[in-house]
Amino acid sequence: MILISSLLARTAPSRLLATAALLLGLSFLASCASTPSQVVWLDVRTDAEYAEDHIAGSAHIPHEEIALRIADLGLDKDTEIRVYCRSGRRAGIALAALEEMGYTNATNVGGIGDARELED
Repeated sequence: MILISSLLARTAPSRLLATAALLLGLSFLASCASTPSQVVWLDVRTDAEYAEDHIAGSAHIPHEEIALRIADLGLDKDTEIRVYCRSGRRAGIALAALEEMGYTNATNVGGIGDARELED
C-alpha cells in the first residue's frame, strides 16, 4: 500500500484521472465477462473528452490506442461492443481496427448523443 501511495504522489493529476477511469472501466468489464449478453460500451474519445462526460460504466481507450490496448479488456472476440466518440468518425476508425483484429460483434453507434439514445 505504501508503494502505491508513493507512486500516486509522483503521478500527474491528469494521468491519475485517466488511470482511474481505465481501472473503473476494466473493473466493469471484468464483471461483465461472465455475462455473454452484456453489452460493452467503448468510448474512443480523448482523455479530456472522457473526463468531461461519458456513458456511465463505459470503457475508455482513445481511438489511436485501440490496437495496443483492446486486449487489456480481456474480451472475447464475439463480445458485443458498442463504440462511440463525439461524432462517429473516430468510432469508425476504431471499429475498423477492431474488425481487423477479429472482433466480430462490434458496432459504431456514432456520437455520444447517439449512444445515449441506444443505451439500455
